[in-house]
Amino acid sequence: MKTKLLLLWSFILVITTNINLQAQDIAPAKIQPKVMVIPYTTSDGSISAELEKNDLVRLAISNVKEAFDKRNFPTVDLAAKLKQLRNDKVMELENQTSIKQDLIEISGADMYIETETTINRSGGGNSVTVILSAYDAFTGVSLANKSGVSPRFHTESFEKLVDKAVSEMTDDFMNTLQMRFEDINANGRMLAMNITFSEESEFDMDYEFDDLDMLSDKIENWLEKNSYGSYYHIQGVTATKMIVDEMRVPLKTEDGRNFRVSKFVQKFRKHLRTLGIESSRDLQGGRIFITIQ
Repeated sequence: MKTKLLLLWSFILVITTNINLQAQDIAPAKIQPKVMVIPYTTSDGSISAELEKNDLVRLAISNVKEAFDKRNFPTVDLAAKLKQLRNDKVMELENQTSIKQDLIEISGADMYIETETTINRSGGGNSVTVILSAYDAFTGVSLANKSGVSPRFHTESFEKLVDKAVSEMTDDFMNTLQMRFEDINANGRMLAMNITFSEESEFDMDYEFDDLDMLSDKIENWLEKNSYGSYYHIQGVTATKMIVDEMRVPLKTEDGRNFRVSKFVQKFRKHLRTLGIESSRDLQGGRIFITIQ
């Protein structure tokens, strides 16, 4: 009887050990950001027009998107989103920057990649330069940049040169993006905020409340409670200005939606209002400008 029990326990131990070893061999799945690849345009340029007139940039976008698909990054179909914008008549807007921002917002992407192509002609042969620039979709903060140049050939088949340039640069580019995204997911998005006062304001940072806290104290207490992981850093405070050069906000809300910086700002302004303070705001990428009235 004892021999049978000993054999049974030995058998259980072997099975448990194998299960633990197998579990250790399975690497945790990487969190993949959703990516949208778009053409680079000037501030007054049209994304739709660039796609229609530039065959090379269309090819580069397709190649970059395909490279992300192969690495299991969820990607956004740019053409489908542009069609959705047209159906919503957003494309009738004159402000192309607003169109780009609307495109980014409806895409649901965590980051977008601007793609630029340039043809280089010379007596020694032709080449193509491809530039990729990745940005956080909700703050506009630059995440990664990479340029690639194809070998020179005596050819007018620039499509093959684009293929060559993209294929040689995407691995390093995607690895950098993956690391940046994992850092953002773990530690939050980085923002900066400047708080100033209008000339007519009755307040300043040294304004003292009934509990003897100054306004600067009230703001810092709020930042500590509402910054992701309580991470924030105040570069400096004077009577007329507070500069928060670093603070973090989460990547996702508690219900899994993309966290919007505008909601964070709205919450801060509501807090100021509870103190009897009105304010205005301006958002420029990852920078927030608050003016206290």
